[in-house]
Amino acid sequence: MINKTTLEKYLNWEYWPTSMFYVPNLPYAFYLAFRAKHAAFFSAANPAIKSSGNGTESKYETIQLVPEKYRPKSILVLPKSNFSNVLKEIKTAKIEFPLIAKPDIGFRGLLVKKIDSEYELEEYLNNYPINIIIQEFLDYENECGIFYHRKPNEEKGRISSVTLKNFISVTGDGKSTLEQLILNDKRAKLYIDLFKTIHKNNLNNIPKINEMIKLTVIGNHSKGTQFINGNHLISKTLTETFDQLSHSIEGWYYGRVDIKYNNFNELETGSDYKVLEINGIIAEPTHIYDSDNYTYFNALKEIRQHWQSLFQISVANHNFKKVPYKSARKFINEMFELRNYISSIKKLR
Repeated sequence: MINKTTLEKYLNWEYWPTSMFYVPNLPYAFYLAFRAKHAAFFSAANPAIKSSGNGTESKYETIQLVPEKYRPKSILVLPKSNFSNVLKEIKTAKIEFPLIAKPDIGFRGLLVKKIDSEYELEEYLNNYPINIIIQEFLDYENECGIFYHRKPNEEKGRISSVTLKNFISVTGDGKSTLEQLILNDKRAKLYIDLFKTIHKNNLNNIPKINEMIKLTVIGNHSKGTQFINGNHLISKTLTETFDQLSHSIEGWYYGRVDIKYNNFNELETGSDYKVLEINGIIAEPTHIYDSDNYTYFNALKEIRQHWQSLFQISVANHNFKKVPYKSARKFINEMFELRNYISSIKKLR
């Protein structure tokens, strides 16, 4: 029998599986491939990133492309590294606890975790013997995703998506336990299993009146974060800031940048922000998941429009910059390898 929470997820397209957004658009993808005369034409979009960012690329190597001013302090930890040496590397990099640990290859918030102590970090690394990025925890107030694309033969690009992220939280009433507050919140209750794990030691605590409890610090939809359409914030100044970022990363033309910032004016002018990740050709214009302001069919249309831009950039790179298309067989093999890798690390949870 389907419970009420599961039924709510079925009824709200925001929570539908990824296939519901891409399978209906496959005919358009085939049409673009026919026009490009190559099944893996999109592999030429971002020559600076392995396979243009199909999910198999190293997040650590990709973040190193970002100018130092705009990237968080990070180190890469290999499997079975000596923990004492890891702590030394953290100290050398001037990273302090709490910090963020996440897989070097992964997406949709898989295994991303805030780590508060050396004990937690050692346990995390022992549980997940894969390449792990350790990154400073940025206490900026806000997070957003900005989708930018620029044709390689043009100086100026465009921003097509701004996604504001609302970190899910509950407010105490002085009577209810944290678990009760979560279950009484329309959105939080949909992620009750996740929050029972994250807050397992505090579920029976009773927050004070008006005490706000942030339930997650990871800006990912799968972690409960609400995506809000912020396209009204697109401006000439913001676009110029991202033109500068694009030109500073030779070979990056298409994708979504996930960003931490304090106030939008500082981000808009480029005076203060940090890039958490650059996502390439598999990036989504995540503002489409604002189901209060978007319809499912509008979301499908937005995806096709971004694929059209991806097509134009890839073909231009191939024709004018002689960037080769990756063989379709090799690209498909990489995607199968990625699927197997993701399946294997999910089993570690």
